[in-house]
Amino acid sequence: MTGNEPTTAEPTTAELLARLEALTLRVEWLEASLDGPHVPTAVAPDVVLAISAAVAAYLGKRAKVRQIHLSGGAGWAQEGRAAVMASHHLQHGAR
Repeated sequence: MTGNEPTTAEPTTAELLARLEALTLRVEWLEASLDGPHVPTAVAPDVVLAISAAVAAYLGKRAKVRQIHLSGGAGWAQEGRAAVMASHHLQHGAR
């Protein structure tokens, strides 16, 4: 060693316990925030009508829509991007 290398001291037990306590408090806070009241968002009547029409067209008869769940995730967008990327047919190796 020349003395110019940074020293990486292992954390002490007290430091690890302090970090663990801080992380425990953060997890408890996050869990408490998730347990709050969940107010469902109302679905607009025209959206219900469009879904009902799509279900009727698919089944070939009228059907009663019992539940509609709004999804706030970006799953559809992510799947669309994956499909576009997969369609590029990248070639590896020699041509």
